[in-house]
Amino acid sequence: MFKFGNKGLLSFFLSLVLVLGLLIGPVHNLAFAEEGDVVKLTIIHTNDVHSRVVGSEDSLIGYAKLATLVKEMRKEGNVLLLDAGDTTHGLPIATISNGESIIKLMNQMGYDAMVPGNHDFNYGYDRLIELNRMADFPILAANVIREDGTRDLEEYTIIEIDGIKVGIFGLTTQETKFKSNPKNTEGININDPVAVAEEMVKKLKEEDVKLVIALAHIGMDEESNPKTTDIAKKVQGIDIIIDGHSHTMLEEGEVIGDTLIVQTGEYLKNIGVVNVELADGKISKKEAKLMTFEDALALKEDEEISNKISELEEENNQVLSVTIGQSNVDLVGEREVVRAGESNLGNLATDAMLDITGADVALTNGGGIRASIPAGQISKGNILEVFPFGNYIVVLELTGEDIIKALEHGVDTYPEPAGKFPHVAGMTYKIDPSKEAGSRIVELLIDGKPVELNKTYTLATNDFLAVGGDGYTMFEDAPIVGEFEGLDEALIKYIEKIGVIDYQAEGRITTVEEVVAETPVEKPEVVATYVVKPGDVLWKIAKKFGLTWERLAEYNKLKNPHLIFPGQKILIPAQ
Repeated sequence: MFKFGNKGLLSFFLSLVLVLGLLIGPVHNLAFAEEGDVVKLTIIHTNDVHSRVVGSEDSLIGYAKLATLVKEMRKEGNVLLLDAGDTTHGLPIATISNGESIIKLMNQMGYDAMVPGNHDFNYGYDRLIELNRMADFPILAANVIREDGTRDLEEYTIIEIDGIKVGIFGLTTQETKFKSNPKNTEGININDPVAVAEEMVKKLKEEDVKLVIALAHIGMDEESNPKTTDIAKKVQGIDIIIDGHSHTMLEEGEVIGDTLIVQTGEYLKNIGVVNVELADGKISKKEAKLMTFEDALALKEDEEISNKISELEEENNQVLSVTIGQSNVDLVGEREVVRAGESNLGNLATDAMLDITGADVALTNGGGIRASIPAGQISKGNILEVFPFGNYIVVLELTGEDIIKALEHGVDTYPEPAGKFPHVAGMTYKIDPSKEAGSRIVELLIDGKPVELNKTYTLATNDFLAVGGDGYTMFEDAPIVGEFEGLDEALIKYIEKIGVIDYQAEGRITTVEEVVAETPVEKPEVVATYVVKPGDVLWKIAKKFGLTWERLAEYNKLKNPHLIFPGQKILIPAQ
């Protein structure tokens, strides 16, 4: 069981003065002391966890430490535990069970309510309803309603605390219509959050609610319409908005009028805590703080939650062995291959991205491909070894010129291996490595036709690149026109659809060949035979023998000079 070092440190956390070492010696419990008719409540909140339930050594707090904090604070007084969405999807611990594992953990920790984020719809609307039935707490979404007018998720819940009614209603972003696969919300309306919020405040006030909380997955991004701040400005009567979606870190919240907006950032890097006091049924105090990763180092992991996570991971391991298809060839994801040229696995993955999104083209980085798949049966575990990071697919609108800029960036160190090297579908491109960086793409065909620089295309990529990761800054401000499931899920579905895989590196990425003299010349004699070792790339082998990689590729008639394998024999010609 977690123990604070002294009473002062416990009070320090409970009163949200999160500066370590400031309090020394015993002090009175500030968070829950009884003072006349004052009712005190602590709200612990999370958002955009994206199934990062396992803590890390450098940034992630994890559910086990969160559970410890919640248990300790519940011993001291009134606590609500709330989540603002994008919780049940992300990493394999969640996706393998279609979110059920996360709901089980939230049940065990005693969550009081959550709102679904756009990614909580990723398993489909029917599955979200199933998860709601599994939950011991309500999944609230006042603005989500079927086209026929029926409702599956509750609008609000009222919890009575020491005679005071606390009303909590849920608001989901309308961006869910395109920031989850559109099929996931077919037949579902997501109504205007502002209008619905006004309606909810009126209903809750009629129920004599004294503290009104909007549990919102709306966000504060400038491109969002409306933003959470718009709701706070336009709707009177909301006391606290517990927000998500934009991954915004508000250290002490943001106050607009009489409304306090709070949000923790992302991935449980922080825990949000709000202290509220009500005197004679009226709010006399609202204070927000974040417990950071550094603050949480003092917390021990709750044994029950740690054991439950281990149990869920063991259950997942059994699922990972399930066969999803068959490959007649080795699908190559070796680092030295995927970071320096075309690979059949890169082609398969980007084809899967096109298949699920319907975009014009697809691009993903070689550094995100982490393993090969040997010929034979393909399991779910194989796919999660290839894509272990929980990245999901984003569709952007880009001009042809932007796409060329992206490709130029991806090959600017070629033939040196780089994690940003672009694997593609729906397009082919040719590199001239003799040219300066920024001018190396000498041909780009989209759907077999030369790219039109001013034309707008849709490009499917991963969420890491979409925000400028790996230096793809040309993607940062591009309009997002769709968000889809994870790379791993898309690839699993595509392999299940195809059944038998027989992919090759087919020339989607080519290089300008060296000009060969037309005058017949005698072929140089072979002076050595080199056997490829793990980690070898052609340019390094060439360098050992004082040759260019182009010379070795031509002499050995290599169709793809970037695709060589351990054990392969390379003939070394005389200089």
